[in-house]
Amino acid sequence: MASEEGKDTAGARQGTVVHLDDADPDTHRRVLRNVGNLLDALDDGSPVELVVHGPAIAAVLAGADTAGALQDLLGRGIGVAACQNTMDREGIRAGDLARGVHTVASGIAQLVLRQRQGWAYVRP
Repeated sequence: MASEEGKDTAGARQGTVVHLDDADPDTHRRVLRNVGNLLDALDDGSPVELVVHGPAIAAVLAGADTAGALQDLLGRGIGVAACQNTMDREGIRAGDLARGVHTVASGIAQLVLRQRQGWAYVRP
């Protein structure tokens, strides 16, 4: 999992980074379900990180409709990175995020960094 932008706390192990930037709540639920399915299929402890930016930031706010599914995935060990650029633009503070969600300076940059580290990129 990631704790800071560009830093891989899972060591040299490559993982999967999942990109979510869609405003549609149905898409949020589908992507979270897909991440759960990915964890079930991998079943090997491979790191998975969900990077959220743009209008999808709504999916990781405390009290969002997706809060239960998000907490389940966080409990299963995924990292969830919220874009600070989006948060600044939308007036969202770190305290507004669901428990366990961390921030990265730029969601797009985080996606690029993960791919440079050899992580698989998924945009469901």
